[in-house]
Amino acid sequence: MATTAHFGPPFRAEHIGSFLRPPALLAARADHSQGKIDAAELRAAEDTAIVEVIRLQAEIGLSSITDGEYRRHAYSDSFTVDGFEGVSVADAGGGGWSYSDSEGRSHDGRVAVVSGPLRWTQPVNVENFRFLARHARGVPKMTLPGPCYLHFRAGRANIDRGAYPDLDGFWQDIVDAYRKEIAALAEAGCKYIQLDETSIAKLGDDEIRAVLKERGDDWRDLLETYTDVINRVVAGKPDGVRLGLHLCRGNKAGAWQAAAGYDDVAEKLFRKLDVEFYFLEYDSPRAGSFAPLAAVPDHKTVVLGLVSTKQAALESADDIKRRIEEASAYVDIDRLALSPQCGFASLYTGNPITFEEQANKLKLIVDVAKDMWGYTPAAVG
Repeated sequence: MATTAHFGPPFRAEHIGSFLRPPALLAARADHSQGKIDAAELRAAEDTAIVEVIRLQAEIGLSSITDGEYRRHAYSDSFTVDGFEGVSVADAGGGGWSYSDSEGRSHDGRVAVVSGPLRWTQPVNVENFRFLARHARGVPKMTLPGPCYLHFRAGRANIDRGAYPDLDGFWQDIVDAYRKEIAALAEAGCKYIQLDETSIAKLGDDEIRAVLKERGDDWRDLLETYTDVINRVVAGKPDGVRLGLHLCRGNKAGAWQAAAGYDDVAEKLFRKLDVEFYFLEYDSPRAGSFAPLAAVPDHKTVVLGLVSTKQAALESADDIKRRIEEASAYVDIDRLALSPQCGFASLYTGNPITFEEQANKLKLIVDVAKDMWGYTPAAVG
């Protein structure tokens, strides 16, 4: 067992952010979409559900506490459609952005459409953070979709040339908006932010590369651009804010979008990026081996996403411990932590597991963290 003190964030036992939506919240959202209840009534239903999911996290023994992303339709909505004027999403209609599951079924993906200048007019997440912070018994964590999501899912063809004759202005507007949003969260007291940057891990997938090439993008150029943009966002981070990067290969109703290890992106991901820690999907062979972790500098922390939110079966604690030990051949065990590979409901409909299975997986993470690192929940709030 590792004995070096580690008080986080990130904590030895972590989660990614989203939780299964309770039936009452799903019903309220459906009623709102049909005009049966107004926005205030929907928010009241969200408030009730969020207080309950905060209680669940504390009871399980988690130190980082989120609002379950209960106010969102999808993980990306807090800072794409909801964050900017000039953005919408549309059905991808195939086009290489579909998701696959373990049964071989295909699930439609979405593309972003930028129809005008990206205007950030006010903070999107501050009031949600304040509600979370008032009720959290732990360290409130806010999650934001990564700044490269819009370009990755849109491509040049879906970014209006009238608004952006070249992409320099597009990227500048994104960087400015993220800096303003993060600064507003920090001013409200937020000390822990996770960027869900789902594009970089997908760049190693041959099918994704082919889709990108067909639209005129080389994955190597995108890797350079995306890491530049993330660094520009991070450079504006206020002092005292801990900011980490989560990577996955797609997480929609138990399905995924890509299969590729970190090998081809490791140098840029781990050495070029100025982020302090990473949440890395590692729950299946689709994520490759631990060998790319050799590129992680000694001052950075890796949270291993070894527990699946896609499958109902509960992992073996011994197997998880063995895999942590395997990863420690590349990153010192005192710079490792444990989490699920992704959220339980990146889309509001959730993954194909039950509420009990969700809780059991999080309890497993806490129990393993106690055994491996002597983890104890943070006594905050």
